[in-house]
This record gives sequence, C-alpha cells and structure tokens, in this order.
Amino acid sequence: MSSSPPSRFLKVVLSPALWAFFFYSLLAIVFTFPLVRYMRQEIVGTIGDNIYFIFLIRWYQKALFTLHINPFFHPFLNYPEGWSLASTDTSPAMMLLAIPASWLGGDTWGYNFAMLASFALTGLGMYLWVRHLTHRPAAGLVAGMLFACVPYRMAHFLAGHLNLSGTQWFPLYFWGLYDLLRRKEWSWKPVLLAAISLGLISGTTPYYLYMTLFVSGLFVTAYVLWLDRSRLKKRLFWQNLAAFGLVGLPLAALPMLPYLALGRQGGLADRSIDMVSRYSASPTDFLLPSTDHFLWGRWVGAHFDRSFWVEATLYIGAVALALALLAWLKRRDTEWAELVKLSVVTAAAAFLLAMGTDLHWLGQRVLIPIPGFLQGVLGRETAPIPLPGYLLVRYFPWFGKMRVMMRFSVFVHLFASLLAGLGAAWLLEKAKPRWRGFLTVGLLALIFLDFYPGPYTQFARIDARPVDYWLATQPDRGAVAQFPFIQDADQDQVYNTLTHQKPYIGGFFNATLPPQYLRIRPVLDLFPDAASISLLRDLGVGYILVDSSQYPDYAIVHQQIQALGLQFLTQVAGQYVYVFP
Repeated sequence: MSSSPPSRFLKVVLSPALWAFFFYSLLAIVFTFPLVRYMRQEIVGTIGDNIYFIFLIRWYQKALFTLHINPFFHPFLNYPEGWSLASTDTSPAMMLLAIPASWLGGDTWGYNFAMLASFALTGLGMYLWVRHLTHRPAAGLVAGMLFACVPYRMAHFLAGHLNLSGTQWFPLYFWGLYDLLRRKEWSWKPVLLAAISLGLISGTTPYYLYMTLFVSGLFVTAYVLWLDRSRLKKRLFWQNLAAFGLVGLPLAALPMLPYLALGRQGGLADRSIDMVSRYSASPTDFLLPSTDHFLWGRWVGAHFDRSFWVEATLYIGAVALALALLAWLKRRDTEWAELVKLSVVTAAAAFLLAMGTDLHWLGQRVLIPIPGFLQGVLGRETAPIPLPGYLLVRYFPWFGKMRVMMRFSVFVHLFASLLAGLGAAWLLEKAKPRWRGFLTVGLLALIFLDFYPGPYTQFARIDARPVDYWLATQPDRGAVAQFPFIQDADQDQVYNTLTHQKPYIGGFFNATLPPQYLRIRPVLDLFPDAASISLLRDLGVGYILVDSSQYPDYAIVHQQIQALGLQFLTQVAGQYVYVFP
C-alpha cells in the first residue's frame, strides 16, 4: 500500500540528503560572506572574467529568445567578422543554473546564484557518493565539505571563473563510472549517472571534459589491469562500457560542436611549451595554504612566491591528508579497499599531470647544469627536468591546446576528499556511539579552520559606463570602436555592449585571437593617424570612443583626431565620442 501524501512529504523533509543540501548551502553563504548581501549588482573581488559570464547570461537569453540565432556565435562582436564564443568558453551547463535565477534577480544575481549553487551541489554530490559507499551520512558530510570548500574552488570563485567552479558533476560521474566497472548484473543506473554527468562536465568547460576523459582512461586502466583483470573476459563489463559510450559520448560531444568547428577553421592554436611550463604546478603548491586564509594567508603570501595564486592555489588540506592517510592505512579493515587503492593511484596520476611539462619548486622552474661538453651543442648552460606532461603536450592529440595543466589538480582534490570521507567513516565506526556526533562536529570544525578565507572586503559593482547609456539613446550609425585600441579586448567592454546595443569591433579577451583582430591591431594601435581612420571607415565604425585618461596630453590628441576629419560629438565622463561627418 502506497504511503499517504503527508507521509511522503514528511519523508522528504526529514531526508538526510535534504538537510545535507541545506548544510552546504549555508557553508556557501558563510565561505563567501558577505556576498549574500550584495548579490543583485556586485561581485566579490575585482572585475575580470566574472563580467564575461554575466554578459553570457544575458546574451544567451537574447540570442535564444529574441534573435533566435546560434548563441555560440556573436555576429556583433569582433564586427563585422563576428566572434565564436568557443574561442574562450561557452559553459552552457553553468548557464542552466544562472539563467533561471537571473529571471528573478537580474544577470549579476544569476551569476552569483550559480556560484553559490556550485558550492552546495559540489558538496552534495560528494556527500551522496560517500554516504552510498559507507552508509554513514556523517562521513559524507566531511567529504562533501572538503571538496566544496577546498581552496582551489575558492580561488577560482574569487577570480570569477564560473566555468571552473562547476565541479559538482565530478563525484556523480566517477560514482557512476566506478559502479558500472564493478557491476555483476546489468543496470542502467550507473550508465546513465556517468553518461549524463559526463555531458554536464562537457557543458561546463572543455578543459574539464578533456581532463576527465584522460583521467578516466587512467582510472579504467588501473582498475582492470591492477585490481581485476578477470573483468576483461566478462561480457557484462564490455556491455556496460559500450552502453556508457553510446549514451555518454554523444552527450559530451554536443557542447563541443562549437569548439570542433572553430578548430577546423584553425581558430584553436596549440600552446607553446614555455607557456604551459609557466602554468605547471609545484609539489609545494599542494602543501601551501591559500593566501586568502583568514589566519595565516597573509604570512604565506609574504614568504612565498604566489604570482600565479589563482591557478596555483592547490592546497589539499591537513584534515584531508590525515583522513586520506587513515583510509589508506586501514583499507584492509574495510569493504572499500579496492576503491582506496584506485583513488590513490588516480590522485597520484593527476598530481603528476598537474605538475605539467617540467619540474617546478616553490613556483620556480628547476634547472640543472648541463655538462660543459654539451653546452656548445645545446646552446645553453642549464636545462629543465622534463615530466610526462612534456611528451603529452608535444605528441598527444589536443593536449597542446591546454594552457593550464595545474587544473588537473581538481582530480587530486576529488579523490583526496573521497579518501578522507572513507577515512572518516572508519574513524566513526571505531568511535563509541555517544562520541560520534562530537567527532563529526570536531572534524567539520577543523576543516573550517583549515580552509576558511574570512569575510571578503572587496566588491565590484557591475554596471555599464555613462557613455554606454548615452550611446543606447543614439541612432544606429554603425559599430563602436574604443581607444586606446588595447581596451577593445577588455572583458568589461564586452559587457557594455549589452547596454548600448550596437555592434562592436572588439570582444575577444583571454581567447584565441581572431584573424580580423590580428589584421587590424597593428594599424589601430597607431590611432589617431590617416591609416587608422581609413580602416575604421572600412570596418563600418560609426562611433569612436576615446578614453581621455589614457593619454598624457589629451588636448593635443583631440586636435589631431579632428584634423583627420572626425567630428567631435560629445564627452561623457571622460569618454570623448567622435563620428564620421
């Protein structure tokens, strides 16, 4: 007999998973405090990549519901050539969180909501996996807090990387993948869990998809060759993998179509070895607390080189390491010994991959002296110590398109949190029942002490400039150009187009530079001169904006611009506006 509606409602309300979600939601508010007070129009930190994602929220809505065009190609940026958003990031999966929220509170509120939701969902995903493995909700709480609040996530939150904050799919994906590998009877559940999660990872950022596929290959290989070779002879094993591939690969391929199209056009260049080396992790990055930590962060920043602090904030955490070590030492006493070994191997592989192309220490490249008889041949006195990443960047398909190999560290944090949850489960099992609650609270408090950044004090208001509001009232005379020309590639200029609603010849920050930009930059960098004025006319530019604060003697520049035939129209908050007569 089915339960009555009140009984079902009571069951939902009392669900441990629901209370866990509330707990992680509260953590998200506390760890980002006082963001919750300013969500409608402000973001934590300074304007950077965050404003691009806020732009993306409204652009997707406009493209889909008003213009009815492909949202991944913006015809009015990099005008008149247009701009593929795949040259930076499209992140449709994170937009699924942000856009509905933006309908309630606006674009900035939607962005902030998606950031907070990623905290809560990341914790919940890890909680559900560990609870499923251990049948101990308290162990799940510990693991979820570790993964949700790890400094890697806090650094990318502060930098405005909404895409890289989308870590909530990883626990669900590896939960499904691990279950389908070890299944002894057929079930769609792990197949669908892994496949749908892979599609969502793909829709978050291509970085995460590529790294997930690479790490998954290592994960599966380690399982079948080290833990259970007999699986290779079982039909069910291949049936599960085939079903996962048939469902998961199309879901993962769909968000990649804009990137593949851009790649075929030559729009996704390989990164140089030197660039990838700069973004290679040091082993010390995993041991140094975040420079944002409320107690010792300032001391860390003062005594260690944290020039690449956003990407290099990889601290695993003392609590995570201690509990993970406990899981390893006590693995034979538990039913998940196999998963412990598999997690350690996968985390170690991810650690090695995060260290990139060559060995670094304390943020600096480690160089060894070259014997004298070889110095003349090689043309140098020292050489780096190469790592496997060097060969991968040089020879493995698509690997060379990644700029930041440090981001492989997300899998170190994933499996460290999982291991810590398993270690916490063993600890709780051995504790006397009356002490388990105190032990859980103690572990959560230690994690808080280890990771908490303290209240944020720096906020930036998201709004267009006065000149953009003025432009919105003007007739359509053509595209907008901003000078000095270097400003045309600023993130905030992309956002400003949402207000003035006019084509714009810029709009490609932090991205593979489009051919038109590479062609026009040498000319427009010399503005104002006859060649730049002629090119602006050819590009269909109607409004030329010049930031007077960027020139030492703007009165002279103003005279030069008018002498070249442009008509001065107005000046709005330091922005001089010119048009063709």
